[in-house]
Amino acid sequence: MLDVRRLRVLAAIDATGSFSAAAQSLALTQSAVSQHIAALERAVGLPLVERGSRPVQLTDAGFALSRHAAGIFARLDAAEQELAEIAGRRHGRLRFGCFPTMLATLMPPAFARFRTQHPDVRLIIVDDHLHRLLPRLDAGELDLAIIYDHDALGDVGARDLLRTPLLEDRFQAVLPTAHPLAQRSSPLHLRDLRNESWIGGAASSAWYRIVRHACTQAGFTPTAAFASDDYIAVQALVAAGLGVSVIPGLAVAHPLPGVAVRQLASGAPVRRISAASVPGGYQGPALAAMIESLCSAAKQWT
Repeated sequence: MLDVRRLRVLAAIDATGSFSAAAQSLALTQSAVSQHIAALERAVGLPLVERGSRPVQLTDAGFALSRHAAGIFARLDAAEQELAEIAGRRHGRLRFGCFPTMLATLMPPAFARFRTQHPDVRLIIVDDHLHRLLPRLDAGELDLAIIYDHDALGDVGARDLLRTPLLEDRFQAVLPTAHPLAQRSSPLHLRDLRNESWIGGAASSAWYRIVRHACTQAGFTPTAAFASDDYIAVQALVAAGLGVSVIPGLAVAHPLPGVAVRQLASGAPVRRISAASVPGGYQGPALAAMIESLCSAAKQWT
């Protein structure tokens, strides 16, 4: 079995870049650090540190072990926190992750309700995109995260997570205000935009994977002249007349000047937003309270 103390030494070397700095950060001697690493290498049967490099680099095996160690430390920290809450030695704590469009729309009223009802809970907020929130949730760095899924994101739907559905976010078309289709009062169909230049997202971005999937279902592939994963930038490019786009409804709660927002008819992509935690993870009263606040805010939003 791997020794957690030795894993902490490996992580310290990775963070500081030297045996001496790792020793100082852990209040150990440099000799003790060397002995811990040597013992860890014997245990795994692989070299973990590139000797002679400056700053000290980990081997591929060292990086892999250090990455797993980060998850172990996060789980241990969560266990200590939960036990201390049960014993009454610590106030509650909740490490919460959220993607930007939810943080700018639904979360302020949810946070306000949570803070009013649970003023002693320390709330740690991580603002990040979906593809980075999910690994942090898996590793135990987050207790709860707002995520979304769609048929185009099979990797998200397949994850073993405890999910509380919050709302469905229907995508909207965004066009320059001078565009002929911007004057149409009836909902647009995706195929109405098939011959347009598009403002897209990065090939791996979750929202644009959803858009491409919906367009394929409508019989075409969008041609993107520009790409950005920042919805404000997407709107700015649209306002400049450089193309059209289809983005989540939450992202156009307050559209930029020069942007016309139009509803899409049947076939419009919809992302399913939920609050997610990992089975066996922290399930303390702070987590349940935040889920209650989220559900309340979602009902008011819809």
